[in-house]
Amino acid sequence: MALRDSEERFRDLYENAPNAYFSVGADGIINKCNRRGGELLGYAVEELVGRPMFELYADTPQGKEKASKVFHRFRAGETISDEELQMQKADGTLVWISLTMNTIRDDRGQVVESRSMVVDITKRKWAEEELQHTLEKLRKALGSIIQTVALTVEAKDPYIAGHQRRVANLARTIATEMGLSENQIDGVRMAAAIHDIGKIGIPSEILGNPVRLKDYQWDMIKTHPQAGYDILKSVEFPWPVAQIVLQHHERMDGSGYPQGLSGDEIMLEARILAVADVVEAIDSFRPYRPALGIDKALEELSQNRGVLYDPEAVDACLKLFIEKGFKFE
Repeated sequence: MALRDSEERFRDLYENAPNAYFSVGADGIINKCNRRGGELLGYAVEELVGRPMFELYADTPQGKEKASKVFHRFRAGETISDEELQMQKADGTLVWISLTMNTIRDDRGQVVESRSMVVDITKRKWAEEELQHTLEKLRKALGSIIQTVALTVEAKDPYIAGHQRRVANLARTIATEMGLSENQIDGVRMAAAIHDIGKIGIPSEILGNPVRLKDYQWDMIKTHPQAGYDILKSVEFPWPVAQIVLQHHERMDGSGYPQGLSGDEIMLEARILAVADVVEAIDSFRPYRPALGIDKALEELSQNRGVLYDPEAVDACLKLFIEKGFKFE
């Protein structure tokens, strides 16, 4: 009597569980499922038992491919935990599920059945997609704002019109070549696009001076990383933009400015920006000298690799120009 009561309680728990449960044979045929399994997919339980489980996964190349991989892992005896897949309901709509699957073996150790718990995560996936869409819209809006700021800086100093854009493109490409994360690459690109924002406060006659600057004028120019940092530090970027701008004239041997940082004291993103900045500057025209050309710029990098400039960033930059044909647009 106690055993029968226990079995009935278990059966009641199984049938009325809030999550779907399936027992699937090694041949992929559904042997058993509970009431929630039918409700999840829009079938009567009787319609599911005896049906190939594989048929119920999303009828898309990606959906079927992932389901097939999961099935082969089950046949190999693996335990599947929280695998996210799409299944197709009776009316054709798709539902996202999280699958946890345990394997059952016979006396010889052969896999004969899987016992799976299926949790409906459709609402969560929708929320994630909506959040991602919102973040993408914010990212685009932020990019537009940064572009506007960049144009403002270039209007102040017409001799370097396009400088920040070209530096941003090269810095992004160097970061990509170095294998940085997508987030770091975005941070490098965004900081590079406005790295000279601090020059807004420097008189135009100094920025456009057609002769070599006097010491006091050069000292004013050297304030622009700190000025840029002061402008940007209160903006809540998703990247350390203000710090990258502050450090983009630091050098590996400590001879840079404004803080005299050296080596790993300088953010990697700032070290990448420094390489891109010096290459573009040497390659381009300045009021006090003609363009020196890309060969001269790459020579500067090679001679000061590890001394002034980060060696990995230099190697990536040289590879881009020499082996991959990178050119400034």
